[in-house]
Amino acid sequence: MITVTKVGKQYRKGQWGLRDIGFGLEKGEFAVLTGHSGAGKTTLMKLLSFEEKPTEGEIALEEFSSKRIRRRQIPHLRRRIGPVFQDFRLLRERTAFENVAIVLRATGAKRSGINRRVMRALAAVGLSSKTTSMPHELSGGEQQRVAIARAMINDPFVLLADEPTGNLDEVNTREIFRLLKKVSASGTAVLVATHDLSIASEFRARTLILERGHLVQDVTPEIVLPSTSPTLAGPAAPAGPRAAVPGVAP
Repeated sequence: MITVTKVGKQYRKGQWGLRDIGFGLEKGEFAVLTGHSGAGKTTLMKLLSFEEKPTEGEIALEEFSSKRIRRRQIPHLRRRIGPVFQDFRLLRERTAFENVAIVLRATGAKRSGINRRVMRALAAVGLSSKTTSMPHELSGGEQQRVAIARAMINDPFVLLADEPTGNLDEVNTREIFRLLKKVSASGTAVLVATHDLSIASEFRARTLILERGHLVQDVTPEIVLPSTSPTLAGPAAPAGPRAAVPGVAP
């Protein structure tokens, strides 16, 4: 489980990117983190991936804690997190197969098992026929599927996807969200940062809404309550424990 407890991130004196953030993420849960540009989504994703440390509060991922983690533990922690990025971050001169395999080679996996695991990962994202393709030979949606296969290759506890469909059209956006939903159904927790609130309702995702560095809503699937921001007008629901939604069990 991931537990976020009273987390804040300060960049300059008096300037907080996040303040008093708290929530948990269970194994196999599918959640969307949304909010307008500057709300703090990317900052929170960096904290969850342990790229940065919170100024206050604590983030715990299984046995790892942001307060107590040691440098020698970082490589082990990284294997429990599968990152997915908006710009794919594929090696341009490597095939789809090699872009996934490089993660296993970096962790010292046995050569005999790499081929089997990579082929299985690419098959899971529907790219069995694209193993020898270079990134420039793949569509944007296919490149992102390679990136998801790479993120999943070490069987992480959580997949953290920061605006994974920001460079994709509507059709590919939905394909990627269907794939991420499938990943969560297999037991991996999935948290997707996106500015598109409607996608959360469409894919029945738990929805965390940030505004100006504060978590203003934490809503279970089915219904997402309106927010106080201009394009999400209406009263904000309380954060902290998940907001109660009529007709939806907490």
